[in-house]
This record gives sequence, structure tokens and C-alpha cells, in this order.
Amino acid sequence: MTDSILAHERVVRLSFFFAILIVMAVWEILSPRRPLKTSKTMRWYSNLGLVFIDTLVLRLFLPIQAMGIAFYAQNRGWGLLNHVSLPNWLEIVIGVLVLDFVIYLQHAMFHFIPLFWRLHRVHHTDLDFDFTTGIRFHPIEILLSMGIKMAVVITLGPSPLAVILFEIVLNATSMFNHGNVRLPVSIDRILRLFVVTPEMHRVHHSVLIKEFNSNFGFNLPWWDRILGTYRAQPEAGHEGMTIGLAQFRNPSAITLPHLLILPFLPRATKN
Repeated sequence: MTDSILAHERVVRLSFFFAILIVMAVWEILSPRRPLKTSKTMRWYSNLGLVFIDTLVLRLFLPIQAMGIAFYAQNRGWGLLNHVSLPNWLEIVIGVLVLDFVIYLQHAMFHFIPLFWRLHRVHHTDLDFDFTTGIRFHPIEILLSMGIKMAVVITLGPSPLAVILFEIVLNATSMFNHGNVRLPVSIDRILRLFVVTPEMHRVHHSVLIKEFNSNFGFNLPWWDRILGTYRAQPEAGHEGMTIGLAQFRNPSAITLPHLLILPFLPRATKN
């Protein structure tokens, strides 16, 4: 089973990606959390267009990605986990946890370092919040993120299975926690103890800086709680909060071509 998953890594990842995409799209139609304020057609064209471009850029510039590096490191004994004897399940858990923590740190870094913020603000210019926001990233940010993951894989030496599981979970939770979906309060209260929920992550997309600089986690909510960046609810409530960035309020100015050149334009401050 494991060998089959690893041998068909791209097919497995694409299958999970489209399955989660369809589930979230249907869920948002059946039980939306907030009314959308801008054109879904325009937003989806931009957000899904970025996914297509990101995929091409990754394949072109990094034909060997985190998964391939994991095999390479394993075969050559690179990384800490390749020099200790642990049960397979524990190696997988450690690999996923460390990769998730690094993504949390990376996310915070992209907020607080101006040069990286120029790239990451593409993600935050979305004036609405739905599952496609979770895949709205500039190609250069995607390249940098993959480079960081590859460096972690070389240093830590997680198994290829741990890497592919992390990548699948990261894609799934990114679409889930950006979902414009309604969750009962009682369920959200329990669920957010184990995974970042839409109610938790939506706060991070607030126009207010004190909310904007909180809830950096993508998969696991524990890093925010441990490191003091957790914020339970938005000040104005989920229906009343404003999504996006104060200096980008015109939908016609943040179309796909604009998003691609946005990092190279002035006004890189947050608000």
C-alpha cells in the first residue's frame, strides 16, 4: 500500500486535491458562513489561475521537490532521523510535526519581514474568504516555501511517506480552514483544539493588524497557542469583520495579472 502511494505520488496528491476542492465547493454552496461581496467568477479565475501558474513554475524550476529530496536523503543517510532507530509510525509523526511547525514559522516570517511580505500580501488581498483563498499564493512564494521544506527534509531526514502525507494534509487543511462554511459553535470549539478551523483562520484575514498578525497555523493550532499568537474571535464578529488589506479595496485592481506583478510594486506596508 505504502509503495503504491509513493509510486503514484502525483496522482495521489492530485486526487486528494480535487476531492477536497469539490467537497469544499459543495459545502460552501449548501452552508455558507458569510455572503460574498465581490464577483466569485473574477476571484476564482485569479485564485485558480495562480494555482495553475504555481504548478508550472514548480515543475520548471524545481523538478525535484520535497518528495524527491526525501528519497535522495534516505538513500544517502542524510538527516537526523536517518541516524536514529525509531518505529516507522513515530518517524512519520515527528516528520509531520516538524514540517508543520516550520510552516508556521515561515508564515510568521512572511508577515514580519518586508521583503517576504511583498510576496505574501498577494494571499491577503482577497476581498472575500472562501476555499480558493487557501490556494492563492504568488509563484515566487511557492518556490521559496518549497525550498524551505526541502531544506528541512535534508536536515531532518523524514521518510518519503511522511513528506507526502504532510503535503496532502497541508493542501487539504489550507482549503478547509479558508472555507466559507458554517460550523456549529460546539463543534468548532472542540475541533479547533486539534486542527485549524475556518472560524479560527478567518480572524487572520481581518483588515485589523492585531487580528491580522495572529493565527498563523495552517494544520495544527497548537503553535499559535504555545507561542502566544492565538486569537479566538474577530473583534467585529465573523459577519461584521472586513476581509483583506486596507490599501487594496478595488477588485478591478487585484486581478490575476495585477497579482503577478504586485510584489514588485511600491507600498509594501501592511496597512
